[in-house]
Amino acid sequence: MTKGPESAVRASPVPRRLIPPQRPRSAAEKRRKLRTRVTITLFLLPGLILFSLLVLAPILLAMYSSVFKWNGFGLLPKNFVGLDNFTRLLENEIFLGDLQRGLILIVLSLVVQLPLALAIALLLNQKMRLRALYRLLFFAPYVLSEVIAAVLFSMLLSPERGFANEVLGFLGLGSSSFLSEPDTVMFSLFIVLTWKYFGFYMILYLAGRQSIPKELTEAAQIDGATPWHVFRYVTLPLLGPTIRITAFLAVIGTVQLFDLVYVLTGGGPVHASETLGVTMYDFGFNRFQVGYASAISVVMFVLSLVFALGYQRFVLRRDLEGATTTMGGGRR
Repeated sequence: MTKGPESAVRASPVPRRLIPPQRPRSAAEKRRKLRTRVTITLFLLPGLILFSLLVLAPILLAMYSSVFKWNGFGLLPKNFVGLDNFTRLLENEIFLGDLQRGLILIVLSLVVQLPLALAIALLLNQKMRLRALYRLLFFAPYVLSEVIAAVLFSMLLSPERGFANEVLGFLGLGSSSFLSEPDTVMFSLFIVLTWKYFGFYMILYLAGRQSIPKELTEAAQIDGATPWHVFRYVTLPLLGPTIRITAFLAVIGTVQLFDLVYVLTGGGPVHASETLGVTMYDFGFNRFQVGYASAISVVMFVLSLVFALGYQRFVLRRDLEGATTTMGGGRR
């Protein structure tokens, strides 16, 4: 039986792709590659050493000491207590209150502080007189240290001849103990935090707004879009990456809040303004319960790490991938 042309084609062997032989590396190429690796290692080594000593070593030491009963004296703790320090945290009303107050500050930051910064950034993006001066004035509080800001507001909000009470007295509204009343101290603390940090977020939003091409907003206006529609459907979506980054910074900053609160209120009155950082400092340096304070620091680290990883995985994923699209409009 004679085979047809199709069977002959199938039966014919398929030629294999020729792979060019690799040229053996010369001794000069090997030395050049070795020098490159050594150079990279030498440049990275100082940074790695500093990172290990200032970041990794304290984290590992805190994790180690958190399972011991230690007063901070001596080289290393020896009284192993296991997870008792963490069990005490769950039974401590001050620690649970710290979590609640931190959550309140986070919600206020996301709902009040960041929208305020965005509104001022959009306002200062418009053409107006002394625009550069206004930007400088709003950003200036962020340049000040937290200690200076706390001392400044402790004098302004002082119940005895403080500027705030002088203004209230002039308006006939009496006086108020802003920092010494449990009902008003958190509100006063949030005002100070907003004054201190909203300028930083404003600059980020302003930079993000200026990176939006004018052609997009002008095209929307030509098509008949109102200023609200331009903001809602053009400006706000393009500011999405900046807004997500500022929200991340606000949450992490609130979890680690310490110096401004410690100088301004010391966590009082009656722990009404205490944060995780203030509680950790109090147990570690005032009560000499370093093992228990280390457990609080480990909780702060875990909260920050879990939030950062989860936020990066579920919220910042599109931004990190570049939000690239295919010709058909779908994501890659």
